[in-house]
Amino acid sequence: MFTANDLQSAKTRKDLIRIAERKKIRIEPALSNLKYELELEKLQSELVNLQQWIAKEKHRVVVIFEGRDASGKGGSIKRFKEHLNPRSSRVVALSRPTEVEKGQWYFRRYIKELPNPGEIVFFDRSWYNRAVVEPVMGFCTKKQYNTFMAQVPEFEHLLYEDGIKVIKFWFSISKEEQKSRFDSRLQNPLKRWKFSPVDLKGQELWDKYTYYKEHMFSKTHTNFCPWMIVKTNNKLEARLESMRHVLSQFDYESKGESGISLMPDPNVIIRFHRSAVQIDI
Repeated sequence: MFTANDLQSAKTRKDLIRIAERKKIRIEPALSNLKYELELEKLQSELVNLQQWIAKEKHRVVVIFEGRDASGKGGSIKRFKEHLNPRSSRVVALSRPTEVEKGQWYFRRYIKELPNPGEIVFFDRSWYNRAVVEPVMGFCTKKQYNTFMAQVPEFEHLLYEDGIKVIKFWFSISKEEQKSRFDSRLQNPLKRWKFSPVDLKGQELWDKYTYYKEHMFSKTHTNFCPWMIVKTNNKLEARLESMRHVLSQFDYESKGESGISLMPDPNVIIRFHRSAVQIDI
């Protein structure tokens, strides 16, 4: 442990590190968190520049966050959105469809949420509910599922042709890490609201989720709207690399002004292909 004399004698960060090494104080976690905060701040400043460019050029951008429960989707969206102008950025997290919506074309409720010119929209789960969660949990019929799987590539191609940029993330988490995060939620009164009986089913039906997830990739991964798989056992790493990927997709004004690398780490985030190594199989 550092003493008052240690802190008074240290003039720089390097001085503190030398004292820690001499006294065998473990400071790696603190240094890692400090590095994360510094990188996060720089990437968020780049996102601010990106948003200003999107607003100026009247582009329309959709970023979809999909993945198993507790994979870190909400936490990543929070960091993406944290310093953006709320007038031209939104988070969409739809609840279960109403009886009226159930009788409509499936995509209609999502079409209403698509970005206006100059806007970026983050989907915390999306129309892909019907590709994985709904068939696993029995919330849709086989006919509804098959119809969706046939229509979704055409739907996304229409968005592409109309000039909407769609970025699709699959947040990949291991079964063991998911269980650990569920246990943590139950122990934390501030996070207990996130836990539901559906979460427990996610562990019980792990292999069924895997089957539908893989089928989704094989049918909906396209050149114009590819899936990006993000390893999220390390939450902080996943947030940074998903930000880098989004930033790397645009040639916006003042790009790279922060001085941070905008090239995503291929060991953390990778474009889907059949031989890709995944951690949530």
